[in-house]
Amino acid sequence: MTRTALSAFRDKESEIEKRKLEVRERVQAQLGRVEEETRRLATIREELESLADPMRKEVLIVRKKIDSVYKELKPLSYSVQKKQREYKEAVDAFNEKNLEKIQLITKLMELAGESENLRLKKLEDLSKSI
Repeated sequence: MTRTALSAFRDKESEIEKRKLEVRERVQAQLGRVEEETRRLATIREELESLADPMRKEVLIVRKKIDSVYKELKPLSYSVQKKQREYKEAVDAFNEKNLEKIQLITKLMELAGESENLRLKKLEDLSKSI
């Protein structure tokens, strides 16, 4: 009894699977027809538009070119902005280091001057003691 129930269940399952496949095939066929009809409608629409205005086709071509140039220009603009920001940061870092260098040179000059003064004093003290 269990085997007959199991085989009946399997038969029903295979029948359901067959129906699924049939429905899937019908849906795919309908989708194919719909896509073909959509292409035909697009072609007809383009032909109707070209009949309405002969220059429209040329205008569309120019617009497409403008759009493609705009799409190419957008990442370039971002790149330019990024590079400008990097350049500004590099210039700021350079200016900071240059200022630090100037301050260090000034400090070095002061230390050298103080060292010279101390040596002169010692020389004077030595010369007085001699």
